[in-house]
Amino acid sequence: MRWAMIGLGLSVALAGCGANERRSEGAATQAAIENSAEADLPAPRSPTPSATPTPTPSATATPLASATRYLGRWTGVEGMYLVVSDPAQGDVQLEMQYDLDNKGSFAGTVTPEGIRFERGGETLLLRPSDGAATGLKWLADKRDCLTVASGEGYCRD
Repeated sequence: MRWAMIGLGLSVALAGCGANERRSEGAATQAAIENSAEADLPAPRSPTPSATPTPTPSATATPLASATRYLGRWTGVEGMYLVVSDPAQGDVQLEMQYDLDNKGSFAGTVTPEGIRFERGGETLLLRPSDGAATGLKWLADKRDCLTVASGEGYCRD
């Protein structure tokens, strides 16, 4: 029995040593993994300066300067037309025949997007475009146009 107890004590002691040994092997393996992962990382780089965006001309132009681009007569189809005049503090006067039966004068405000105006209780925008954007085949080959909506546009001759 005495030998049994010595054997049992020795087994417990050896088992404990094995556990500690396994823990230290695991810790060493984990440290090796962490060190190799850090070695694989690229060296930190200093940030490179990014280019400063240049403002677009329409965003920096004064309302009066951008209004001059719209001044003059614009021609639509079937007798429709638009005349832009009187730039004053970003405002322009629009005289237009906008369909076969209706014409009128409207105050417009020059914005970076185009000329905003109110007609028939609705706020509209004359946007710079090409002839294809007007949706009118008679204006399709023009390059310098203003479009209210598909089917209503005016171009320079």
